[in-house]
Amino acid sequence: MSITRRNFGFGALALGLAACSSTAQTGATRGAARPSRLAADLRPVPNSSYDAWVKAFRGRAAGKGISEATLRTAFRGTGYLPGVVKRDRNQTEFKRSLEDYLSIAASDERISKGRAAFAQHRATLSTLEGKYGVDAEIITAIWGLESFFGERRGDVPVISATSTLAFDGRRGAFFEKQLIAALKIIQNGDISASQMTGSWAGAMGHTQFIPTSYQAFAVDFTGDGRRDIWSDDPTDALASTAAYLQRSGWTRGTRWGAETGPNAPAGSILQPQPGGPKFSVTGNFRAIKRYNNSDAYAIGVGHLADRIGGAGPLRGSFPPDAYGLTKKDRVKLQERLTAKGFDTDGSDGVIGPNSRKAISAYQSSIGQAATGDPSVALLRSLG
Repeated sequence: MSITRRNFGFGALALGLAACSSTAQTGATRGAARPSRLAADLRPVPNSSYDAWVKAFRGRAAGKGISEATLRTAFRGTGYLPGVVKRDRNQTEFKRSLEDYLSIAASDERISKGRAAFAQHRATLSTLEGKYGVDAEIITAIWGLESFFGERRGDVPVISATSTLAFDGRRGAFFEKQLIAALKIIQNGDISASQMTGSWAGAMGHTQFIPTSYQAFAVDFTGDGRRDIWSDDPTDALASTAAYLQRSGWTRGTRWGAETGPNAPAGSILQPQPGGPKFSVTGNFRAIKRYNNSDAYAIGVGHLADRIGGAGPLRGSFPPDAYGLTKKDRVKLQERLTAKGFDTDGSDGVIGPNSRKAISAYQSSIGQAATGDPSVALLRSLG
């Protein structure tokens, strides 16, 4: 089986959180220093076993064409990152409902920012659409889901992250391959080792390419001699994403799909959430899945692209959740909790960790067991 850009285990919920860092990139130009606010466990700590692994790895890297100068430079200041292993082992196993996924993927904020980003980069996006045949809105939507339009590109040093995961061994062969690819990128001169940053698992830049995908698909669209997906200028990253989709079978002039109805393109019918909307999807939907092998992700990209282009919300409705609550109910629950001083950090109708923490605090305040679970009765008790 060929490994797509993400089916190795980042999971379906990219949504601009793929950078796995709470910090936004602030450097004004490529190579500018950025303030690091990395969590303490994403900073190197002494580990003699890791050091021994790196020493042995150097010989294998040399056999793959990595020079001693590149190895010396790339590993300067790097080290074992315990937080990377923790995150790799604690990846969430549950799957969000499509309704929750789309509430995040096509939130009002993401749509607003997407339309602004589309307008700001319209000339570049139109040029890319002309060259690669991929809809400008689709390119923009992937950018939005992967890094929140460049705001969350990730600050974790890629050499440290990939070497830590290769050493850890759970997916050692895969991450050693990513580490070799990252070293070749440095050796090629596309980016310096100190500026090669990304997610905790090594995904990089505006559209979160892993190193092997970067090698296969990244392009130097600006013509400056570097395939620079890290810069504040997103041109190379957006072009690389368009090239990726083109080579994954994207058909020019064909829609990704749509909610079923009179104006939907002919295609396969999907209903990812029982009782929810149905979608008619084309071969371009499958091309998006080569970027992230998830139906929810591909629908999220397509729907966000449509919203960026001016389309309205989905017409169909979703059934109540396992707690008997509709999205409107969940929004009311969040709003009422926050109004009573139990902040849910937003009211998007998605019951995530912040909402559960607020529910638990409220339950404790009224003498109930702090389960953190929403319910119809809880909503009623809030007035």
